[in-house]
Amino acid sequence: MERRDKNNYYLDIAETVLERGTCLRRNYGSIIVKNDEIVSTGYTGSPRGRKNCSDIGSCIRKKLNVPRGTHYELCRSVHSEANAIISASRKDMIGSTLFLVGKDPTAKKLVENAAPCSMCKRMIINAGIEKVIIRDTKDEYRIIKVSEWIENDDSLTGNAEY
Repeated sequence: MERRDKNNYYLDIAETVLERGTCLRRNYGSIIVKNDEIVSTGYTGSPRGRKNCSDIGSCIRKKLNVPRGTHYELCRSVHSEANAIISASRKDMIGSTLFLVGKDPTAKKLVENAAPCSMCKRMIINAGIEKVIIRDTKDEYRIIKVSEWIENDDSLTGNAEY
């Protein structure tokens, strides 16, 4: 019997987590893992107690045709990375890995070139997370060292990648 490699195992779990997402535009699932133990999970959705976009049937960013990576202040949702970070203690996140998977809820396809937004990058840096692993296909993924985000500070140029 062939076993699934660990990175894809955790990405598969993050992909299951994203199924709880309530965003009409993009659903993401995140899990934070340290020493082969899941520290926390998070998915994209409205803050606790507020109505979800999927419940009200409307997305303001979609309605206004806001380009990807811009005007997140208009969004009702909390990103999956932020939700995972909020649910964990910093001491458990220092040196950990965040696994991230994104899907389009309508097409049910993986988000191409998925990546944390600039605000989530800052939270990931401050949380002490060491690596981010992002699913590209069912079996392929990218590994990003968070130290690269610190060394190559895209916030200084105004050309932050999304």
